[in-house]
Amino acid sequence: MKFETSLKEIIPRTSDVSSFRFPRPNGLEYKAGQYMLVNIKSGDKELLHAFSFSSSPTEKDFIEFTKKFTPNEYSVTLSTLKLGNWARIDAPYGKFTFEGEYPKVALLTGGIGITPFRSIIKYCTDKHVDSSIFLFHGCRTPRDFAFQTDLEQMQKKNPNLHLVFTANEPDSAWTGSVGNITPDLVKREMPDFAERVYFACGPPGMIQAMTNLVKQLGLPESQLKLESFAGYT
Repeated sequence: MKFETSLKEIIPRTSDVSSFRFPRPNGLEYKAGQYMLVNIKSGDKELLHAFSFSSSPTEKDFIEFTKKFTPNEYSVTLSTLKLGNWARIDAPYGKFTFEGEYPKVALLTGGIGITPFRSIIKYCTDKHVDSSIFLFHGCRTPRDFAFQTDLEQMQKKNPNLHLVFTANEPDSAWTGSVGNITPDLVKREMPDFAERVYFACGPPGMIQAMTNLVKQLGLPESQLKLESFAGYT
């Protein structure tokens, strides 16, 4: 579905990450974990970028994507958008989805790769999906977790949701895990690791690391589903 729209809301998530919301048009149906193509204008030129939905299909009034700002042209242009500015959206795309198809899953990601998992977790929480969900989310510092408070609120409503945040450079107030997502961390936090289907999302380096992790856990690649952010920058 292709449609023209205008920016409804900008929500800062961290010092360099913001969410962008647009009215959800009648007839737009998508699955948690899918992505959209977004055109914005830079002068007379249109710029195109793919973004995972960070909103859930259960959120009926808006659709949302979330972006970490970088020096490239699209990102710089996006950072200057004002409420009411024009965009063209084409959606939905992608098969990196989860709606309760497996009884036990583990979601693995770092940094801004959290966006499709925010959509999936919100959907499963709102729909009372029975599947057991473990999220392992790594960031450089505690200030870099874009949806930590949002996810913790979902955890209070969803007894099947378990969150594991890990920071490479923790501050004195940090009470979560420290370091990368490793086989030892997974085994310690999730003893039934061998029984789960793994979803991993992020830039190519993160995807390779999580592919290696699943191998180190002694699991077949058939238990791993991947979404690489080729357009991460």
